[in-house]
Amino acid sequence: MKKYDLYLESGPKHRTTMVHVLDLLGCTASGPTTEAALAATPGAIRAHLRLLQRHGERVRPDTSFTTAVAAHVTEGSWIGYGDPAPGFPPDFEPLSADELRTHLRRLSWIHEDLLELLGDVPARRLTAKSAKGRSLAEIVSHIAEAHAAYLRYAAGNFTELSDAMKALRRGDTPPVEALRRLWSVSHTRLDAMTEDERARRIPHGQATWTARRCLRRMLEHDWEHLREISARLGTSTQYLGTTNPSGGPGG
Repeated sequence: MKKYDLYLESGPKHRTTMVHVLDLLGCTASGPTTEAALAATPGAIRAHLRLLQRHGERVRPDTSFTTAVAAHVTEGSWIGYGDPAPGFPPDFEPLSADELRTHLRRLSWIHEDLLELLGDVPARRLTAKSAKGRSLAEIVSHIAEAHAAYLRYAAGNFTELSDAMKALRRGDTPPVEALRRLWSVSHTRLDAMTEDERARRIPHGQATWTARRCLRRMLEHDWEHLREISARLGTSTQYLGTTNPSGGPGG
């Protein structure tokens, strides 16, 4: 039976907890308490496996599995929201070329699904404020800004990235098209990472970044907002687990 190791981060008194399933990079579950986040985790795992299955991977979302807590970060600032400063031990392992290809392929599937969800949304609805908070256009902008930040941590700044972000911020093109452009730039740059870049450790503030850590956050963050946007549009439940349909606070 498959066992998934879980890596947890919790704010004070184990509130605002996020679970990271690093064996299924990109899969997370969140909750207002550790208990709630752990209860949401099986549903999140199955939802993520359904994503992979829809795109052709030979996985079995309905098969039985077990979980075990491998690490639990409870100290530091801004924990419980996806990116504890210490990171997790697997974050610092070199990334092989095969792993990179696998993660980029899965990231492209998340992006395809996000673009499909957003593609037919009228401009007026994209910019309309929601009782739940940000407009869809603001969520798209947030997704882009976070994705670009993770890419810079892994690969530094470069002209194509700067140009893509300037276009998005200026509003030269519709936000969904600007997001598509950014992701194309990102995929091309990540796909070209050298062996040295895939093993490099890069200090930035309180955190040390690696290619693996950056890809983890890209996958997790874009997956969280795929689930959020799906729930907001009410068009599909295929991305949702049994609880916490918005995918948690996520940032």
